[in-house]
Amino acid sequence: SDSIDSVEVFASSEMKTEDIKEQYNQAVTNYKKEFIGWRAGIRIDIAKIRTIIIPLLETFSKQKQMLALLNEFSDSEDYLYHHSITVGILASAISKEMGFSVGQTLQMGLAGVLADCGMAKIDPSIIEKSTFLTKPEFNEVKKHTIYSYQMLKESPFILQEMKLAIFQHHERLDGSGYPRGDKLDNISTISQILALADVFHAMTSERIHRAK
Repeated sequence: SDSIDSVEVFASSEMKTEDIKEQYNQAVTNYKKEFIGWRAGIRIDIAKIRTIIIPLLETFSKQKQMLALLNEFSDSEDYLYHHSITVGILASAISKEMGFSVGQTLQMGLAGVLADCGMAKIDPSIIEKSTFLTKPEFNEVKKHTIYSYQMLKESPFILQEMKLAIFQHHERLDGSGYPRGDKLDNISTISQILALADVFHAMTSERIHRAK
């Protein structure tokens, strides 16, 4: 009976999938509201972003098996907002598995969520385009890493190495990335974690212009 009781206690402590999805969707909705404010010129409120992402980081930290369902939670119409929340969750989870401290994993989650905040400075017609971007449009999108860094560089609530990772999260080890074409050792480990989370979610999610 002791073993049965322990199983029941464990089961009761587990959140149901629908409860986690509801928590996730609420985070996406709240993030979208903040993003729309950034488009209007409102400064990023890091405290608000923390209240949006930290509960999710704690949930997925306790129930790692749910990480496999994240791409199913995504919605192609609101992909940008789903992407930001999911990249935060994945970056935090990866850094935890690599042995980062609790404080660093929380910062990784925050960096992941904010990596694309600079998209708020890109013309919405480009971001929401349902067909592949032209070269000039893609060049405009590439500027989002610079905008993200500029929007966050004065914040005392994000570590400098996280700001660098946000700036570098589209760099690639072979130098083919952007905005500077950095290579190998010039791309920090934290930047690589953020890049991995970013690419993985993009590849495994349905988007308006590309199948997963």
